[in-house]
Amino acid sequence: MSGVRRVYVEKKEPFAVAARQLKEDIEGFLGIEKIRGVRILIRYDVENISDETFEKGCRTVFSEPPVDDLYKETIEIPEGTSVFSVEALPGQFDQRADSAEQCLQFLNAEEKPVVRTAVTYLLAGDLTKEDVDRIKAYCINPVDSRETGMDKPETLRTEYPEPDNVQIFDGFTDMDAASLKKLYSSLGLAMTWADFQFIQTYFRDTEHRDPTITEIRVLDTYWSDHCRHTTFSTELKNIEFEDGFYRTPIETTWQSYSDTRAELYAGRTDKPVCLMDLAIMGMKKLKADGKLTDMEESDENNACSIVVPIEVDYGNGPETEEWLVFFKNETHNHPTEIEPFGGAATCLGGAIRDPLSGRGYVYQAMRVTGASDPTVPVAQTIRGKLPQKKLVIGAADGYSSYGNQIGLATGHVSEIYHPGYLAKRMEIGAVMGAAARANVQRLNSDPGDVIILLGGRTGRDGIGGATGSSKAHTLESLTTCGAEVQKGNAPTERKLQRLFRRPEVSSLIKKCNDFGAGGVSVAIGELADGLEVNLDTAWRSISTWYPRNMRAWTAQNLPSPNPRSVWLLWLRPKIRRNF
Repeated sequence: MSGVRRVYVEKKEPFAVAARQLKEDIEGFLGIEKIRGVRILIRYDVENISDETFEKGCRTVFSEPPVDDLYKETIEIPEGTSVFSVEALPGQFDQRADSAEQCLQFLNAEEKPVVRTAVTYLLAGDLTKEDVDRIKAYCINPVDSRETGMDKPETLRTEYPEPDNVQIFDGFTDMDAASLKKLYSSLGLAMTWADFQFIQTYFRDTEHRDPTITEIRVLDTYWSDHCRHTTFSTELKNIEFEDGFYRTPIETTWQSYSDTRAELYAGRTDKPVCLMDLAIMGMKKLKADGKLTDMEESDENNACSIVVPIEVDYGNGPETEEWLVFFKNETHNHPTEIEPFGGAATCLGGAIRDPLSGRGYVYQAMRVTGASDPTVPVAQTIRGKLPQKKLVIGAADGYSSYGNQIGLATGHVSEIYHPGYLAKRMEIGAVMGAAARANVQRLNSDPGDVIILLGGRTGRDGIGGATGSSKAHTLESLTTCGAEVQKGNAPTERKLQRLFRRPEVSSLIKKCNDFGAGGVSVAIGELADGLEVNLDTAWRSISTWYPRNMRAWTAQNLPSPNPRSVWLLWLRPKIRRNF
């Protein structure tokens, strides 16, 4: 007999807002007027809990009795009703299930519950198979979810096959151009063909051996546009200005840049004109003129920070104290384009992580986005893309969900509608944070220092995020890029924000880095110029949320495990015993 229990939870009719909204979308947006009713139920499968915990959970965790109806094990499906269920893809972080597991443990700390969730849709009406398929296509984003059956599983435990050893590209250094090009094309890399040729030369002339798939994937991550900013560093040689309203101010700005560049780079030939240079020239000029005296400088590459004297009163009268004020913005155009909710959620979460890893607490946010016309019928959607309405609504839901869970106010929101955003959506999140300067150390590592991985559980999502967001969006992106979009864990990041506010914690940290799309390899590698990392130890420490060993990672040709809400901290050796 199965040890798995199942419950369905449905909002009572006055509170079934999501079901009514979906019915309106089906009628108006999909043009299916034969739909008579829509019901949406959240399905929970749970294992490893006692009868007492299960009964309490039904009333306090799975449902809210005043607004929800709860059905145990099965639901009645009226005649003539179409039904289907949707679950997260294997390895995708399911925040609803994760939160349910934590809440159940509050009821009984001795138990280790396992929860899986799905969403069940009941569609009433004289619908054809084609109608139902169109509704399924609207409800299911293949990037992060899939249709699942109605049968209850015997167990929720996941069994993983024993993986093969790490693949070595035998003969890589001796490949001719044609064979090397064929290998390059088969790997789906974000790096350029010239980069791949350079790697062959390096391993042939310097390492005198063939590389492993892991080394190729790590290099692809480090050299991706996301991590290396290749596009912004591309040399600009032929610059022309088109006629138009903005030509004069643009030309004036360009001339100011050129004059400043000639002044600051006099006699230098190693600084090509590029977008990155354009972006930072103002800062360099202010610094050269002695007007940028309040910027904090350190080896940590987190958020931009300035030193601000403020007046505080801790009960003994007013006094002046130095604080660090952090600024950070992040774009998640590609992730939001293929998975609106998760992409926009981690746009905000990613922006928060940088000042947080700098030991700052984030107080304020801003959101600026760009979309094409969201009122265009779904039939006019470009093949290989999601409808603009789904992008707009899903991204707004994802951003607000993360902001509300972490407790961050967004003071300014602006969405720009323009046909140019039909090619790819714009998703920008910006934040401001602050921390008392006395509680923040900016130190470098020493031999014997300890690296601690601190954070919460996510899934296999995010693997390949840096390289994936560096590639062009294609017709296959929605079906092949699922693992690349990170799923944030806002409640855990909220806990970390509060932890880092405590001086007894933040003052212990010598150096800190957040886990971004680059994963373990980039996050650890940015902490010091040289490191020796025991990957087996690192893997065991994160195995709670990524239950595969290192060989599984490399055998599947994945760049690195990427638990999204994890921070890396350098601590003094003496802290190891007490932290």
